[in-house]
Amino acid sequence: MKLTPAVLFCSLAVTVRGAERMLTFEKDVRPIVKEHCTHCHGEEEKPEGGVDLRLRRFMDLKLDSGSHVVVPGQPAQSELVRLIKNGEMPKKGKQVSEEELAIIEQWIAQGAKTARPEPLVLAPGPMISDDDREYWAFQPVKPSAVPRQVDAKQVRTPVDAFLLKSMADKGLTFAPEADRRTLIRRVSLDLTGLLPTPEEVDSFVNDKSPLAYEQLVERLLASKNYGERWARHWLDVAGYADSNGYSEADSLRPQAWRYRDYVIRAMNADKPWDEFIQEQLAGDELAGATHADYQQAVLDPHRTDQLIATAFLRMAPDGTGDVNDDAKLAKNQVIAEQIKVMTSSLMGMTVACAQCHDHRYDPITQADYYRLRAVFDPAYNWEAWRAPAQRLYSLYSPEERAQAAAVEVKAKEIEVEARAMSKKFLDEIFEVEIKKVPEAEQAAFRIARDTPKEKHTPEQKTLIKKYPSALATYSLNLYDQKKQNIVDAKMAEAKKLRDTKPVEGFVMALTEVKGQVPASKLFNRGDHEQPKQALTPGELSILASPQIEPFKPVPVSSGSSGRRLAYSQWLTSGKHPLTARVLVNRFWMNHMGRGIVNTPGDFGRQGELPTHPELLDYLATEFVKSGWQLKPLHRLILLSSAYRQSTVNDASMHADPENKLYARFKLRRIDAETLRDSLLAATGTLVQASYGPPSGIGRDPQGRVVTGIDKGTISLNKVDPGGADDFRRSIYVQVRRSKPVTVLDTFDAPVMTPNCELRAQTTVAPQSLLLMNDTFVLDSSLRLADLLQAQLPGNRAAQIQRAWELLFGKPATQADVTRGIAYLDVQTQALTQYHHDTQHPKGVVPNPPQEAMASLCQILCSSNRFLYVE
Repeated sequence: MKLTPAVLFCSLAVTVRGAERMLTFEKDVRPIVKEHCTHCHGEEEKPEGGVDLRLRRFMDLKLDSGSHVVVPGQPAQSELVRLIKNGEMPKKGKQVSEEELAIIEQWIAQGAKTARPEPLVLAPGPMISDDDREYWAFQPVKPSAVPRQVDAKQVRTPVDAFLLKSMADKGLTFAPEADRRTLIRRVSLDLTGLLPTPEEVDSFVNDKSPLAYEQLVERLLASKNYGERWARHWLDVAGYADSNGYSEADSLRPQAWRYRDYVIRAMNADKPWDEFIQEQLAGDELAGATHADYQQAVLDPHRTDQLIATAFLRMAPDGTGDVNDDAKLAKNQVIAEQIKVMTSSLMGMTVACAQCHDHRYDPITQADYYRLRAVFDPAYNWEAWRAPAQRLYSLYSPEERAQAAAVEVKAKEIEVEARAMSKKFLDEIFEVEIKKVPEAEQAAFRIARDTPKEKHTPEQKTLIKKYPSALATYSLNLYDQKKQNIVDAKMAEAKKLRDTKPVEGFVMALTEVKGQVPASKLFNRGDHEQPKQALTPGELSILASPQIEPFKPVPVSSGSSGRRLAYSQWLTSGKHPLTARVLVNRFWMNHMGRGIVNTPGDFGRQGELPTHPELLDYLATEFVKSGWQLKPLHRLILLSSAYRQSTVNDASMHADPENKLYARFKLRRIDAETLRDSLLAATGTLVQASYGPPSGIGRDPQGRVVTGIDKGTISLNKVDPGGADDFRRSIYVQVRRSKPVTVLDTFDAPVMTPNCELRAQTTVAPQSLLLMNDTFVLDSSLRLADLLQAQLPGNRAAQIQRAWELLFGKPATQADVTRGIAYLDVQTQALTQYHHDTQHPKGVVPNPPQEAMASLCQILCSSNRFLYVE
């Protein structure tokens, strides 16, 4: 074999202090053949060519050619090696890499050993090995003792002790504590997504209380802005959108906002996450609601909230209400995408990879996938599918329904009067028009007019066609507009009366049809047209162990199957090995900039291993012990020395550039929503109205998607101002999958396909171009300049100082002020000359000094000092 750098690296990796490490089938080779080979050679009912590669002893097979699959000690004589080297195997899919082949060859050369005796009998399908079962993520959460052999002076919360213990091996310790101005800006953006005001900064900096920081954290946790900020994190993994996606139509979901509001309220109320999860997976079963029997649930605000929460299971892209090429495929794709959302958000596993075949890397079988799907099949019965419009549940009370019905009766009576009036007028007109028909044909014409259209004889059709204007059965306005106006006025009375009906709200929810429990089957290769054996609902096989008791579905009194309720209770029992770990890992990541497991949606073998497994289990244990409430966990992290560190630690930068040990605070850019919201807040234009339908969006003539009222057509892009709605927080702006808001999209706000497990953070040219040219940034800069002029008229130095405090939370130095004034002088002179040389429209009065200040504000808003959290 050619000795490439990759192969050389691999050889070094299996060498320990100059001696070869003994490779084993279980640890080193099975993962390779499982990824590339066993799909055809072991997992099917009849292994291809009779070759089964799931066990080492099966590889002793002598082939028809006379060669053996594996010849211990002789890789060159082993058919497995030959086929891989020649590119003959695998026949399709990803090829075996040079590094992987080198491992196989070395294993064979060492005698093709196993780590332990293999089972004598093996059923068809994939094998879950002892190594699989011993994988850390599938072990029960273990309470971790807080390390004691650390510097107690640096320990503010137990978090610090775990981190200091890991740092000691690298000779590291915490960075110095950040100054107070940095801290308040950091924790304010972290908990509320908004900049602190200069007054709030000064108050904190001058607070002499030893508990000043703790009190700041409590104030922010109690702010309504906290729920709006932290709801955004969950809405990412839930895949929240105000449109259906899937097809080009991307039709709207006009009631999705109620779920968004539910999440915000839950965050602000510190709703326990076990309850929060159970409501999202089975709120209808908790509320005692089914598809046909939900009216009692919507009379109780708490039960209504439970019903609203199930929209979590309606967030996946769904084109079944729009025109699509394959209706059956569209239905099953909705289910597949929703299972992906559920498993990645609550289990941190790529279960979706087992839809068509057994998972290539993790011990998740295709049967596991369809057993898990069976939990949800009664609600997602694809053969008795309910389109999006059939999943809306009225919020009318019996009194409101009766009131609306009474109004409707009266409105219909008025419409009957109006139609009778129209007929009377048309009959009168007919008596005039019939005289224009020859007398010999008038009697036949009268009969034809009185005969229903569908019963016209050919002769009658010919007669009517001969004298069309004499018919006078419709289009009163063509004969007498004044009489048409009288009829229209009567019809308008009916409309006006209908407008007095109570406003009817709707809930978008997931429910089951009472008594309708479809048979769940495994789909061969994931194809719904190829159903195989029936399966019962169940958990992943890897979690079926003596230490972990699986869930058991119990029907509920409403007539629902109870499957989802039982499963949600199992997930939040505190015994499930993944749920609490996955949640606290995300909470930690959102505070510290990287997860303890830095692949938050993949705790499997393709994901990263935890950097601090004991800390992860400690946080999970504390989270469950605290009643699954998030705010105590916030305090545990935010009050730690680790969180209060500076971003500067030279020793850490050298020894741990990725900051896996957390020996400094991670410098990171504010996210898209925080950027937009903070600019609105700094300029004094942020509208703090909470809840309700989303602010509209549209595409402007330049092709940008902006907030406003969409007045565009197929051939013309146009957006009218939406008033105060245009200035609400970003969480209240419509999320259209096919039309992401430009300023948010450019700064990495996710497009939900189907959800976002971890946001990207790119640094690309369009971001700089947006900050230079986008109307939102330009308008915000002008508003900030106007605000400064209004607060500090004519005082340029004071205005610069105030801008620094608003945007950076710090005072400008004298050098900053001096440079700022120099820039204003140069820019004012240039703008004055520009306006002198330019012919302006009538009424436009240039203001070069104010425009120069706006230009300086734009520079400050585009600076790293504003865009990054220290």
